[in-house]
Amino acid sequence: MTSPLIGPLRTAGSFRQHVEDAVAAAIVSGEFAPGTMLTAPTLAARFDVSATPVREALLNLEKRGFVEIARNKGFRVTQVSEQDLAEIVQIRQWLEAPPMRLLAGNIGAPDLARLRAEASAIVTSAAASDLPTYLTADTTFHLHLLSLTGIDRLVTLVGDLRQQTRLVGLATMLGSPELASSSEEHLVLLDLLESGDGAGAEELMRRHLGHITGWWSGRAEQ
Repeated sequence: MTSPLIGPLRTAGSFRQHVEDAVAAAIVSGEFAPGTMLTAPTLAARFDVSATPVREALLNLEKRGFVEIARNKGFRVTQVSEQDLAEIVQIRQWLEAPPMRLLAGNIGAPDLARLRAEASAIVTSAAASDLPTYLTADTTFHLHLLSLTGIDRLVTLVGDLRQQTRLVGLATMLGSPELASSSEEHLVLLDLLESGDGAGAEELMRRHLGHITGWWSGRAEQ
């Protein structure tokens, strides 16, 4: 089966960064399951690049916790258990939902415009089944929103938790109504924040993050 993420690179720029983004997206979305062995030569052939940028990308992913070094074998995709994931989601809900009340009605026009552009990028990349761009846009949006609280440590904590999060069913959701719906929630959230509805924005953020253990883990939601 042709991978939506791992294939010859046709874009300008850093090969290492492109490889790192694509492999990270494949791990987060479940295309590379926990325990999968990855090697620089094999991935280099699939990306149609030399092994050097691939090896550099894998070493960076090891530092970020996506893979671990398996001596004389390559790199093994790390495991995030269901219990770990449930705990990560609970912590993220505690950290990310309540600040929506603080931000409601208090986001300036320039930031709202940037956030809407970022949210639109999420919707567009989801519709195009472009998972690397989708995941990057999603991270950019959520961390930008939290940065408006002025609490840098909050942004750092959530950024670290996002790197531990796995959306193992996301690769199978491409083109689905659920992925479209969850993508549109970013725009709905901004509408609530702009109108000053803090309670509504907090509840939507809590429900949105709940997709991690629901739709994005391949489970039905009520």
